[in-house]
Amino acid sequence: MEILDLKPDWVVGFVDGEGCFYVGVNRNRTMKTGYQVLPEFRIVQHERDIQVLYALRKFFGCGVVRRNHDDRYELRIRKRSCLKKVVEFFEKHPLKTKKNVDFKKFRRIILMMERGEHLTKEGLIKILEIAMEINTGNHERLRRVLEEIRGLDEDTVHPHSERMG
Repeated sequence: MEILDLKPDWVVGFVDGEGCFYVGVNRNRTMKTGYQVLPEFRIVQHERDIQVLYALRKFFGCGVVRRNHDDRYELRIRKRSCLKKVVEFFEKHPLKTKKNVDFKKFRRIILMMERGEHLTKEGLIKILEIAMEINTGNHERLRRVLEEIRGLDEDTVHPHSERMG
C-alpha cells in the first residue's frame, strides 16, 4: 500500500470535513477525582480509503488505525504528547469551518490538563462544561458525570490517589 504524501493545506481541508475532537470522561478509582479525562482526535473513513488514515498517521507521527464499525476504520490519537503535536499543527494551520471553534475548546482542555487541572474537582467540572460544548453526541453522559462530580464532597475526592495520564 502506497502512503500518500500530504500537504498541510490538504490536511486542514480534510480534517475540516472529516475530523473530530472528542473528550471522554470515565470512572477511574486510581485518579485523584475518581474520573479520567480522555481527549482524542479521530478521523473515520470507509475501508476503501484506509490509506488516507495511514497517511495522516504518518503526517502527525502518531496514532492508531483500527476498525471502527463494519467497513469503517478510524485514526485515533489519544497520547497526550501526540495530541500536543495535533494542537500545534492546527495553531499554525487553522481550520476554516466551525470545527475551528471545537478545536479551540479542545486545545483549552489539553492546556488545562498540561497544568494538572483535570486532577482537581473544580478543573474537572470546567473541563466537562467545555467538553459538553464540543461533544454534541455525548451530552447526556457528560451531564450525568458532571452532576455526580458536583455532588461529591471534597472528602470523597481521593487526595492520595496516584496521578495517571
